[in-house]
Amino acid sequence: MDFTQGSILKKLLRFMVPILGALILQAAYGAVDLLVVGRFGVSTGSQVLNLVTFVVTQLAMGITVLIARYLGEKKEEQIGSIIGGGTVVFAVISLVLFVVMVGFARPIAVLMQAPEEAVGLTAAYIRICGAGIFFIVAYNVLSAIFRGLGDSNSPLLFVFVACIVNVVGDLVLVAGLGMDAMGAALATVFAQALSVVFAIVRLVKKGLPFTITGYDFRWNPQCGKFLQIGLPLALQECLTQGSFLALCAFVNRLGLEASSGYGVACKIVNFAMLIPSALMQSTSSFVSQNVGAGEQKRAKKTMFTGIGIGLLVGCFAFSLVFFRGDLLAGIFSADAAVVQRGYEYLKGFAPETLLTAVLFSMMGYFNGNGKTVWVMLQGLIQTLLVRLPFAYYMSIQPDASLTNIGLAAPISTAVGIVLNVAFFLYLEHAAKRS
Repeated sequence: MDFTQGSILKKLLRFMVPILGALILQAAYGAVDLLVVGRFGVSTGSQVLNLVTFVVTQLAMGITVLIARYLGEKKEEQIGSIIGGGTVVFAVISLVLFVVMVGFARPIAVLMQAPEEAVGLTAAYIRICGAGIFFIVAYNVLSAIFRGLGDSNSPLLFVFVACIVNVVGDLVLVAGLGMDAMGAALATVFAQALSVVFAIVRLVKKGLPFTITGYDFRWNPQCGKFLQIGLPLALQECLTQGSFLALCAFVNRLGLEASSGYGVACKIVNFAMLIPSALMQSTSSFVSQNVGAGEQKRAKKTMFTGIGIGLLVGCFAFSLVFFRGDLLAGIFSADAAVVQRGYEYLKGFAPETLLTAVLFSMMGYFNGNGKTVWVMLQGLIQTLLVRLPFAYYMSIQPDASLTNIGLAAPISTAVGIVLNVAFFLYLEHAAKRS
C-alpha cells in the first residue's frame, strides 16, 4: 500500500483495522486459556509470555520501519538483506529465550510471587511456551515484515486460523483430557507454529518487489540498522511490561483473591490497549514510508489523525471499562469476589484508555522518524520514576486499594504525554532554525 498519496484517514484506517483484528485475536489466546482453565497459574504464566511477545514485537518494529523506509525511498533491493539478517538475529534470540524459559521456569514463577499452590502450574505453562518460543518469535517477525510491506491483511489471516486452532486445542487438551495449564500452553504453541507455516508459504508465493538469496541469511549491515531502531523500543517495552509484572508481584502479596482479580483485569486491560497499540504500529509504518519519500508534513498529519481516531474510540472504551468493568470481569470469572476485585483495579486504570491514544500515536510518529532512542528514554522515565514507585507505594498501604494501584498506569502515561509534546516542540523549533 502506498501511504504517500491519497486520504490519510482512509488509508490509515484501512491499514490499521487488520492490525487491530490480528492483535485482538492474538490477545484472545491468553483470554481463552483463562476461560477454559480458570486457574491462576495460566494468568501468571501468560503474563510472562506477554512480556516476551511484546518485547519481540517491538524489536521487530525495526524491520517494519526500515522496510517501509526503503519502499518510500524506492530502494526495494535492500529489503532482501533485511529479512535474511533479521532471520539470523531472531534465531539467536529465540535460542536464548528457549534456554531461559525452559531451564528457569520454576524460578521465574517464584520470582512472580505466584501463590505456592500455583507455582507448579505456572512453571509448566512457562516451560512449554519456552519450548515453542521459536514459533512464537517467528510469527511476530513475519508479521513485522508484512506490515513493513504495507500488507496488514495477511497477518490477520494467519492469526485468525491460529486462534481457531488454539480454541480447539484448549477444548481438547484441557476440557477433554484434563491437562490443565500444560494443555493450554501446548495449544498456544501449536497454534503459533501453524501460523508460521502459513506465513512462510504466503511470503514465498507473494509477488514481492525484491529478491532474497542465501547470501542474505547472515549478519549484514542491515542488521545493525534495524537493531538501532528496534533495540531502544524493545528495551522500553521490556521495562513497561516488566513494570506490569512487578505490579502483578505487588498485587500477589495481597492474597489469592486480589491476585485472581488482577489477573482477570489484565485480560480486559490487554484488550483495551489494543487500539492504541494498533495505532502505534500502523502510524509507525505510515510515517516511515512518508519520511522516506520526503513527505514530512504528511507524516505529521498522520500523527494527529491517529490521535483523533484514538480519542474517539477511547471515549467508548473508557465508558465501558469504568462503568461496566464488573460485567467485563464477569466474562472471565464466576467468582463474585474475584470479579469485584478486578473491577476495583479497572476503575483506577480506566483513564489510560484515553491517554494512550495520544501517547501511542506520538510514539508511532517518533518511531517512523527513527527517534526510537527518545521513545526509550521517555519510557524509562515513565516506568522507573512514576509507574513503579507509585504502584509500590499504594500496594504497601495498610488499606491497599486495587483502584489506587490501577491509577499508576494513567498517571505515568500523562507524564509521558507532557514529555513527548515537549520533545515534538523541540524538534519543530530545531527544524525551523535549520
